[in-house]
Amino acid sequence: METSNEKSTGALLHLSVFTQYFFPLGNFIFPTIIWGARKNSSDFVDHHGRQALNFQLSMLLYTLILAMIAIPIFIFTLFKNIPTRAYINEENFQIENFNIENITGIVILGIMAVFIFGVLKMAEFFLVIYATIKAANGERYKYPLTINFIKATSQNNDLKTTEPELQAE
Repeated sequence: METSNEKSTGALLHLSVFTQYFFPLGNFIFPTIIWGARKNSSDFVDHHGRQALNFQLSMLLYTLILAMIAIPIFIFTLFKNIPTRAYINEENFQIENFNIENITGIVILGIMAVFIFGVLKMAEFFLVIYATIKAANGERYKYPLTINFIKATSQNNDLKTTEPELQAE
């Protein structure tokens, strides 16, 4: 049974990822500080700290992949429609022949990447709130679509396997 302090720390670990909206990389820094200070005191806190950080690292990876798809597509599409003489001679220009009929499949792929990014950020927001509620209730939670970058330490696994062996003797 988890103590009230462990539940609060687990919930705080998840909520601390919202600092990304106030501090650059706050979604990594603050959970790492909280988790690092308390991970050895409780298996419950260690679990939620690993889950919060693994989820944020996974979201970063997904965001980078989507950006690598969308940004070059939009830059190419923009510069394809600007005459070369306009940005060499610093002239005013008017984008010509830019209408819905000229949108290609590659541009649709870029638009889809931006849409998926928006859906991913909304899902992140709601999943973090859900994980916070689970932690506050003393339940363990595993985020969906998460890659386990930070695995459980072997020290915790060794303790779990040696305890039953000691009791059997």
